[in-house]
Amino acid sequence: MMPMMRNSWIPTVFNDLFDTDFMPKANCTAPAINVKESDKAYTVELAAPGMKKEDFNVHINDEGNLVIKLEQKQEHKEEDKNVRYLRREFSYSKYEQTLILPDDVKKDGISAKVEHGVLTVELPKLVEEKVKVSRQIDIA
Repeated sequence: MMPMMRNSWIPTVFNDLFDTDFMPKANCTAPAINVKESDKAYTVELAAPGMKKEDFNVHINDEGNLVIKLEQKQEHKEEDKNVRYLRREFSYSKYEQTLILPDDVKKDGISAKVEHGVLTVELPKLVEEKVKVSRQIDIA
């Protein structure tokens, strides 16, 4: 049986050509998250430039935690019968984050919106009704 020869220089040539400072390799990183607190609410901001509202899924799971999912698929196709691909780029992003909510969050009042590449989730706080402790006691 003859050993099979492989052209191991081909992937190196293409990596050297495409993986440069001018055309860096795509990195897989998690989106940046900010969490702010005010007197009335918590605000979660997730940076997701280029993502649309349809790319997100925000829900409360069975344990009462906030789950943020992001999934985006892109396929760049060029239809030309005279050209064959030596390298083809597909883009696929998937991200999931679970946040444990504080006890003072009003879970049925949570809202979310996407604007200018930022997902903003508003977590309103429960309003504590202060009961007056002072009262007149009748003497019997």
